[in-house]
Amino acid sequence: MNSLGSQSRVELQDRGMSSLNNPKDWSWPFWAAVPLYPYGRRRTLRKEIVQDTIWTFDQLHGILYTIVPIRMTIVKLSAGGLLVYAPVAPTTECIRLVNELVAKHGEVKYILLPTSSGLEHKVFVGPFARRFPQAQVFVAPHQWSFPFNLPLSWLGFPQKRTQELPEDSSLAPFALEFDYAILDIDLGRGSFAEVALFHKRSHTLLVTDSILSVPSDPPEILQLDPYPLLFHARDNASETIEDNEDNRRKGWQRISLFALYFRPSALEVTSIGQMFRDALKAPQRSLKTYFGLFPFRWQENWKQAFDALRGQGRPFVAPILQILILPQAPSQVLNWADTVANWDFQQIIPCHFDALIKANPRQFRQAFAFMEKNLSSSESQPLLEEDLKFIQELEAGLVKRGIATPAKDKL
Repeated sequence: MNSLGSQSRVELQDRGMSSLNNPKDWSWPFWAAVPLYPYGRRRTLRKEIVQDTIWTFDQLHGILYTIVPIRMTIVKLSAGGLLVYAPVAPTTECIRLVNELVAKHGEVKYILLPTSSGLEHKVFVGPFARRFPQAQVFVAPHQWSFPFNLPLSWLGFPQKRTQELPEDSSLAPFALEFDYAILDIDLGRGSFAEVALFHKRSHTLLVTDSILSVPSDPPEILQLDPYPLLFHARDNASETIEDNEDNRRKGWQRISLFALYFRPSALEVTSIGQMFRDALKAPQRSLKTYFGLFPFRWQENWKQAFDALRGQGRPFVAPILQILILPQAPSQVLNWADTVANWDFQQIIPCHFDALIKANPRQFRQAFAFMEKNLSSSESQPLLEEDLKFIQELEAGLVKRGIATPAKDKL
């Protein structure tokens, strides 16, 4: 198989692969703060996106082997120095890869937390900032924490160096090179905020969670340890999966359905009794294999469900945002999308899934057409209604209990 394991040592070094490093360099001792897989052992993959200008740093996170990339992006400033968007876990390996850029391009000057609700992003900012004590830290407005709303300094943010991003992007110290637009939705018990950042010189848009694109093949960071891919490539608990390119791809596509729909229509969940009976037939029963527990059955049409989700790689808004979050403020969201769509970008780097989306402002704006009454399905390629059913039922339950408020009318 044409896997990463067959590549040369030089290729791995050039691409910032962690495969050649000491496993101690992958250690993240504070994983219990947000206990997501891969817990205390996080590998980092650096890629150069725009030569000598933009780099991405991918790690992994997820639940029960349903894992996707989580991404930090670093941009070189024209006058020297670096801007960091959405830090990841500052492991020894990660900081070494950043410092290689520092040695060549200058110090980390700015660190941006572009969300108020994304705990998986927020948890890394304080520890990352402590590794670069000269950097200024900017955060999206209306930061909050659960179950208690604590000051940022109590959450590890450096008090003297942390400030809220100005609402007017021209007031930011990096305004000559970047525009940004802040989406800030009041959800009652907290806010959902996203800072879209536009790097003018490279025509690149950085986003956090608002837009994504799903690749048909597993991202490179998942290939470093393919076990989660192979775990989800199985059709039942008793099946042993061969490690090959097709099975890795199959596992990734099913992981994508899990991660974005939670319970896609092509998935059946077995009863508890059947799950334990199947576990007794499993060829391996260990902690790594969850003792043979595998309560899933995929219908034959699962691949069609993935193809509809992927939509030939078009950018789209994640289902949970489409149903639970953005409909709380449709006018605000569409105004924000219109502002972003006025920028002259040619590519998008989100914090999850595909590392680089070749997309223009029209395609970005079209991703939010689901919030408009006059939806043109031929252009927007909306997600399948049957796959959205579980999240819609989840929303109805939250509204019934008073935890969420009903969605506002489309515009």
